[in-house]
Amino acid sequence: MTHHVSSMLDTYPKDLGNIDRQKLAECIEACFECAQTCTACADACLAEDMVAELRQCIRFNLDCADICETTGRVLSRQTGNNAETTRALLEACRTACKACAEECEKHADMHEHCKVCAEACRRCEQACAELLASMG
Repeated sequence: MTHHVSSMLDTYPKDLGNIDRQKLAECIEACFECAQTCTACADACLAEDMVAELRQCIRFNLDCADICETTGRVLSRQTGNNAETTRALLEACRTACKACAEECEKHADMHEHCKVCAEACRRCEQACAELLASMG
């Protein structure tokens, strides 16, 4: 996916300014991957016999998926400048990913899907932090 994300950024007809293209591409990819993983984890939690004990995990999965999806979409738009909103979304995404990872890690020993999800959340959390840092 990074290839297509990078290719789209490379073909953008205007100057992207001083944004780190590599960090931007990695963050977009991480956001969409995390959104898909969290959606799948919520679904897998719903299929577990102990679904009641996974209620909080499902909630965090769905919140994280929505926030990551939105962040990835906004980061994919480069026309105009909306740095304040972009920073706020990156912070929100980082926060949602951290919370979801922490919740999934509680269940990772018992549910492999939670382990996979926590890893995707940590990757996205890191990608958001790195892009934020590069923005100054």
